[in-house]
Amino acid sequence: MKFPLLSIQPSWVIGATLFTLPLVAQEKKKKPVSPPPGTAVSKDVHYATHNGVDLKLDLYRPETLPEKPLPVVLWVHGGGWLNGSKDKCPAAFLAGEGFAVVSVGYRLTDVAQWPGQIDDCSAAVEWVRQNADRFQLNPAAIGAWGSSAGGHLVALMGTRPTDRETGIRVQAVVDWFGPTDLLTMPPNVVSEKRSYEQVSTSNGAKLLGATVMDVPDLAKDASALHHVSADDPPFLIMHGSEDPGVPLVQSTRFHEALKSKGVDSTLVIIDGAGHGGAEFKTEAVKQEVVTFFRTHLH
Repeated sequence: MKFPLLSIQPSWVIGATLFTLPLVAQEKKKKPVSPPPGTAVSKDVHYATHNGVDLKLDLYRPETLPEKPLPVVLWVHGGGWLNGSKDKCPAAFLAGEGFAVVSVGYRLTDVAQWPGQIDDCSAAVEWVRQNADRFQLNPAAIGAWGSSAGGHLVALMGTRPTDRETGIRVQAVVDWFGPTDLLTMPPNVVSEKRSYEQVSTSNGAKLLGATVMDVPDLAKDASALHHVSADDPPFLIMHGSEDPGVPLVQSTRFHEALKSKGVDSTLVIIDGAGHGGAEFKTEAVKQEVVTFFRTHLH
């Protein structure tokens, strides 16, 4: 790793692969990276129709294609499963690094409830495999990357058994601060701070159609932590140390579970960062993602 390892070594990470990335102040104001020059973009490509809803993706590839098929990275956007869009794709810069990038549009909670979202993501993987020859893609080298709700979905793309049964698997996952256990996410839990009425209007309840306490089995199905197994693909998990939206423990517990099964997992804690933001747009973070995908998809 290129990043200096700080002395923060809580008991829950002993023996784990853990790095803490310091905040780089001079890079905080950088804008999101646009597709690099020489990138060909195919917008609004139809990839599936689910329950009468046409699903679309955007495809980014180098204008000058290499001789070999391109490894593919699927970007899955965040937004609490009820907001967000495929149109703003922070992963598009990977097209300048020798990858094809697929930005996935999926059904939000005003259109479909669980498992509609993961079904859409799985269909996008299937589309890549079915159209590999047409777009010069490598169907055996598919990665997934997402943030927040997108991190939640890509973590499931690497762990959920139903994906394996249908053959819809990815070979590498980058999970940015995604909730991995809906049963313990604070907005989903009744406490001194949250009444049942408040919990019933949470994003998690909108995703599942009920509170986690009312549908615990469905909540487990929608939680990557409860699907970890030894044949899961390599993971790179990145999380801000001061995240107010998704507690850091969501990623530390998930990382520990992966390591306990012998899965190749790296946890990078970005010191001082919150729920996304400028600290996730630095060159150091970008290069960590590029290196991970090059290692596992090339």
